[in-house]
Amino acid sequence: MLAGLQYRLWFAPGSLAEQHRLELQVIEQTEVNNKLRARNEAIEREVLELQNGTNGIEQRAREQLGLIRKGETFYLVVEKDAPEPNKPAVIR
Repeated sequence: MLAGLQYRLWFAPGSLAEQHRLELQVIEQTEVNNKLRARNEAIEREVLELQNGTNGIEQRAREQLGLIRKGETFYLVVEKDAPEPNKPAVIR
């Protein structure tokens, strides 16, 4: 009888090993949920910015499309060791 109880405690459904595995799954899923929640909050802020004015749209156009307003001066800083834009980089 003692062997039967030990089997249920360690190997049967609802055992300590299964409980530990489920606790680890809960911890992992909580981390995933927190990352997704932070990403969703950032996207929500971005959507609100885009809905409430042109500042967000202008910033996005500057970053992604290279928008330059009339009268502004554009400076392109090229690093000394940077490869040319149309040349593939040589890996040694």
